[in-house]
Amino acid sequence: MKRFRDWKRVHGIDAFATRCIAVGVVLALVASICLWKLVCVQLLDGQATAEAATSSRTSKVTISAKRGRILASNGTVLAQSVERYNIIGVPDAATSFTPIDCGTKQAKALKYCHSIDGKPVGATGAAAVARLLAPVLGMDAMELGAELNGTNQYVILKKDVTPQVKRAIDKLNLSGIVYGELSSQRVYAENTLLGPLLGGMNDDGTAASGLELTLDKQLSGTDGYIVYQRGNNGQVIPGTVSETKNAQDGSDVMLTIDSDVDWYVKKVLSEGAASSHAKWGIAVVEDARTGEILALEDSDSIQAGSSEAKANASRAVTQTFEPGSIGKVPGLAAILQNGVHKIDDHFTVPYEYTSDGQTFHDAVYHPDKHWTLAGILQNSSNSGMVMAAEKLSNQQRYEMLTKFGIGQATGLNLPGESRGMLSSPSAWDGRTKNTVLFGQGYTVNALQLSRLVSVIANKGVNRQQSLIKSVTDKNGKVVSKLNTSATRVLDEKIADQIKNAMESALEEYKDVAGVSGYRVAVKSGTAEVVGDDGKLSSIVADFAGIIPADNPRFIVTVVMQDPDGLYGGTTSGKLFAKIGEFLMQKYDIPNSAARTDAIPVEW
Repeated sequence: MKRFRDWKRVHGIDAFATRCIAVGVVLALVASICLWKLVCVQLLDGQATAEAATSSRTSKVTISAKRGRILASNGTVLAQSVERYNIIGVPDAATSFTPIDCGTKQAKALKYCHSIDGKPVGATGAAAVARLLAPVLGMDAMELGAELNGTNQYVILKKDVTPQVKRAIDKLNLSGIVYGELSSQRVYAENTLLGPLLGGMNDDGTAASGLELTLDKQLSGTDGYIVYQRGNNGQVIPGTVSETKNAQDGSDVMLTIDSDVDWYVKKVLSEGAASSHAKWGIAVVEDARTGEILALEDSDSIQAGSSEAKANASRAVTQTFEPGSIGKVPGLAAILQNGVHKIDDHFTVPYEYTSDGQTFHDAVYHPDKHWTLAGILQNSSNSGMVMAAEKLSNQQRYEMLTKFGIGQATGLNLPGESRGMLSSPSAWDGRTKNTVLFGQGYTVNALQLSRLVSVIANKGVNRQQSLIKSVTDKNGKVVSKLNTSATRVLDEKIADQIKNAMESALEEYKDVAGVSGYRVAVKSGTAEVVGDDGKLSSIVADFAGIIPADNPRFIVTVVMQDPDGLYGGTTSGKLFAKIGEFLMQKYDIPNSAARTDAIPVEW
């Protein structure tokens, strides 16, 4: 230090100059450090720094694919996805928000301002954003303010708002603080049309149940995305879009269901089940020519998309029951097809008949009757069926039932669908081998019952049923999904004979189940089933038929449990008539010609 002071004295450097030199040295040192940092940033780490800056500004935004629609065959939209938005807040930006008062120079320069009912917002930060946003979202400003107060970059303020609400939010000039993220919401036809059959979607947008689930592959699309750089307020920086993949929407699926027919069937079924105090009701309308299902309803009131729809499958496909005397149709077919008897063979039919130690009787007492085989079907005689089938083997009985679709899946692959129950002949005891002749000892669902009758309408051919008509992709390409497979079950002549006998079967119920101006071939059924008490204390009353009988167009099947009146012909038959009349009017079916070919039912 002495030498340094001597050096300053020799060179004439005073204290002020010393301080200047010290400051200069410090500044030189700082400048050197800054220069070194600049060299590092620009030359050594320049690329990494630029990439980090670009990465911080880069956003990859998902472009949601639109889920395909489910349509009725007449074009009615049964299920569709509509445009909705999730409203997103950026708390970090909200906490630093300062509203721009109207009338200020800043407002004039920016050409927008913030106010509530023409008055200043009266707050800053998250509270100000909440005051502006709450009326538009219909939410409490205090709750919104709490959600927006923080340092997060993303918080969902409200889900599934309409485009109108999103546009109103855009007009609040809160860019970079609040924005709408495109979403969608699944909506369904009203009036509980096909509720549990359509099913519903989970909150996360995945399929939950019903046709939404089984058709998910066709209905689902593939999301796209866009990659761009954003400005401070979240806006796209022009010219920075670097990558884009368009969303691929799901395909539309058209059902064979006619919504007009289904709506009317639902109405008739619901009112009929209620007025007769039935536990439940089911109805099916099938196109006799194509196997297309035009209506498939039950009396339950479940709205598609609801929690109940997602938790329950349609009763129309899950409920099984013994068909009762409608089961005499395949029984009669087995007798005729195997040459055991002819349709006009004569029988003396007692009220009660014993076979292999098992006694069977008819529903109503009668003295011995002189009936043909057609008359046995017309009068729905259990004793007559057992008597006529004495020479029919168990295997022949079983094979005919399976050919009619009993115990066989319909092929519709509907969620929750039951195939019913038909045990093998080796499991039959001495009673079951005969009860299967008149619809007891096995179970069916309503679709199987409709298919059973359709074999007769189709001149002995078992035509596979269809519920999916077509699939249309986003490019408009239509692919038919109708099931055209068919198998011959009976000789055409035998099918016509059974249809003739079924037409005679209407006579007992003509005043209740007949359709004026049209010939109808029908069969009723009444079966004891297990009730809630675990005993045979409940009744299933069903009625199925072909209309018009002379030129089959439709198969109508109605089933109810425990209706007032019990018997299928007088309960479900009444609903059959209402549905049949509607079909004839809607499709403008010409009146039937007079019947001239009735097979004798007595001798």
